[in-house]
Amino acid sequence: MRILVVDDIEDSRDITEAALLSAGYSEIVMAASAWEALKALDVGRTVEGAPHVDIILLDIIMPEMDGIEACARIRRDRRYADIPIIMVTSLDDMDSLSNAFVAGANDYVTKPINRIELAARVRSALKLKAELDRRQARERELLTFLSSWGDRRANLWIDEATGLFVGEVAEAYIAAGAKYPGEDVVSVIALELDRFEAFRAANGEEASQGVLAQVARAVRGLAATIGIIPAAYRNGMIILVAPELAAGSARQLGEALCSTVARLRLRNPESVGSDHVTASVATVTGQAKGGTDRIFLLTQAIAKVKDAIAAGGNRVMALQM
Repeated sequence: MRILVVDDIEDSRDITEAALLSAGYSEIVMAASAWEALKALDVGRTVEGAPHVDIILLDIIMPEMDGIEACARIRRDRRYADIPIIMVTSLDDMDSLSNAFVAGANDYVTKPINRIELAARVRSALKLKAELDRRQARERELLTFLSSWGDRRANLWIDEATGLFVGEVAEAYIAAGAKYPGEDVVSVIALELDRFEAFRAANGEEASQGVLAQVARAVRGLAATIGIIPAAYRNGMIILVAPELAAGSARQLGEALCSTVARLRLRNPESVGSDHVTASVATVTGQAKGGTDRIFLLTQAIAKVKDAIAAGGNRVMALQM
């Protein structure tokens, strides 16, 4: 452990050094003033890296700059934010200690130095610092893990084109309802862009992704107003699961989705009945006793939206089970 001793009195420095050496600490750096200590620590310079010492023994009473101001300046350097600082004070200057603790001091010892007390305070401070270092290292490991874990999971949960949850998340959400008692009304709404595969073939993947992103943004805005979380399948179909949404309200939402997509006026030369992108929507509402019932509502919604497209598109089909 590298210890910095700051004291303007040479005899005091010698006594402190001898006490530390007898306690087994051999790397001791001396500073005869606060300015000399700041220079040894590189405080005030724009430097990076590890701190130069592991603990600081800082006398309070010194000319030009006292130990309290020096302590505050050291603490402002982020490298020394957690370094133990033990103030050294005489018995007749105990009133200054409160200011020293405000400045960031961790502990204190009194003059004349008692070797046993000094060794005990240093050991205690270094033990706490080691524990803090271990905890901070563990926190960094966890943050790094969670960051990379989140990136990996995001690729599984979020559809890259739309920014919505992937369709499989909607399936899991629906199936999870089996864990809860009671028979709930559930509406599942499926939206698919009319002749989207033809659009993709004619205009390419990049243009298709751009259209999906704009449609998803509009859908997300509508869904947010009623607390529904939408999800998207890789082929571009968007699913909305709406617990406790009655059949009439589900149909109204479906109609709002259709009109919202139409108002985007996204050009689509492949459309049959319009020169812009349109969407077909199917809403299926029913009493769900468990996960199987909810999955059935989902499969029916997907089947019905295909029927809506086959019937000419740009329409809503509503079904109540």
